[in-house]
Amino acid sequence: DLEARSGMSTSAVEMSVERRLPDVDSDRQRFPFCVVWTPLPLITWLFPVIGHMGICTSAGVIRDFAGPYYVSEDDMAFGKPTKYWRLTPYKVRSAEWDDAVRLASEEYSERMHNLFCDNCHSHVAMALNLMQYDGSTSWNMFKLALFMLVYSRYVSFWAFLKTWLPFFLVVTLVVLLVVLVP
Repeated sequence: DLEARSGMSTSAVEMSVERRLPDVDSDRQRFPFCVVWTPLPLITWLFPVIGHMGICTSAGVIRDFAGPYYVSEDDMAFGKPTKYWRLTPYKVRSAEWDDAVRLASEEYSERMHNLFCDNCHSHVAMALNLMQYDGSTSWNMFKLALFMLVYSRYVSFWAFLKTWLPFFLVVTLVVLLVVLVP
């Protein structure tokens, strides 16, 4: 048990580990031990919780299932990440972090991309399932979307605007049309 071995409470161990993690550097696009997210044109404008996702290595290199038979490295399919969810490597229960990211990327480089059921979220879920992150092997696109909504941080105020402004403009336009058109 981690608590017993360290002589510290679990929250103290978590804070200690997080302090030792490499820094996130959004200017250089380095997000060690993170899941990253960026808006999808048109889709995110209508549904701002839906976007494109990738998972990063321990060095912060972004891997994302960008299309059929292609997992990109450090070149997200729809632009730079606008938000990230920082994970902690001590919650890995099985494969090493980088091994799990590599194995998931190798598997998805041989798969056809399907927008609805085998996509970038599925790639990230496979990596987390391989490493049994947080003791779980039930990571999926819905759980990841929810966790990104709740636990992620925007890289900047402009990233927040890039995500939400188009949605608010569409909503405003629809409301104006409903109110102004008889």
